[in-house]
Amino acid sequence: MFLLQPGLIAKHGYPAETHTVETSDGYIIQAHRIPHGRDRNNQPGPRPVIFLMHGLLSSSADYVVLGAENALAYILAEEGYDVWMGNARGNFYSRNHNRLNPDRNTSFWLFSWEDIGLYDIPAFVDYILNLTGESRMQYVGHSQGGTVFFVLNSLKPEYNEKFISFHGLAPAAFFTYNENPMFTKLAQYEKVLETMALAIGLGEIGTQEQYQFLSGLLCGQGTPEASCLENIAGTPIFENVDPDMIPLLTSHAPAGASIRQVAHYGQGIARDTFARFNHNAITNLILYGTRTPPEFDLSKITVPSYLYYGLNDNEVDYRDLYK
Repeated sequence: MFLLQPGLIAKHGYPAETHTVETSDGYIIQAHRIPHGRDRNNQPGPRPVIFLMHGLLSSSADYVVLGAENALAYILAEEGYDVWMGNARGNFYSRNHNRLNPDRNTSFWLFSWEDIGLYDIPAFVDYILNLTGESRMQYVGHSQGGTVFFVLNSLKPEYNEKFISFHGLAPAAFFTYNENPMFTKLAQYEKVLETMALAIGLGEIGTQEQYQFLSGLLCGQGTPEASCLENIAGTPIFENVDPDMIPLLTSHAPAGASIRQVAHYGQGIARDTFARFNHNAITNLILYGTRTPPEFDLSKITVPSYLYYGLNDNEVDYRDLYK
């Protein structure tokens, strides 16, 4: 049975909280919290804060869906952390705005992961530190969760002081050695991808409805098997996953994102850069002062950083992490 993220947490006997935060540009985003452990460190009270951020097309459920024995959020709670998990604008839990309707206004979807790093992450950080009374936190980011950390601390370097350390789980920035056929194909159409989608009123990608349609079309009826999901993704990304977990995993992902997020990664692959979103020459001049988007200045990131990779990752290759 599908459970919302707080329900998953409560199912395993952990305390669960939901917090709503509004960004400076009006997006209403949601964070989930496990304030203390279940078996150890299980008394309420102040404790060090750790923030977990999901990847593209995912949600905070990524950090709890594997259960109490294996999921990172529970392990950290047992180790004495106050665990917070963010949800980027546009996903299942953060599909809201103080003015725009995501189902009626395509302008709701005119954001990339740059905006998540520039607006969502600082909103979460400020809210959490203010509520807990802590001055700094640990940060863990998977894939796009690492991308947005790089964005924040390069564009707003004053936030470096708010992090004790950064732990990047295959953090996505450069894709020189990308071998994912789906990403490679998207890069070929990065110039027209968003324009074509918006022309037909589509700004969102990766909804459960889209996924179910695609899996049904390619896999037939019933729960998609791992081999079929590999065909959809174009890569054997499920080869290290317990097959019995696949129905649960696919009930929470994809969780939704904007087409511009995907297009922005496509720009990076096509140009072999880690740069701000490329609108057009005129808009770039207005926003950045240059006809082409500037690259993110990673030298401005001063947080002690630890990067983790898998040797069979065909999207974020370990060689790209050494750049």
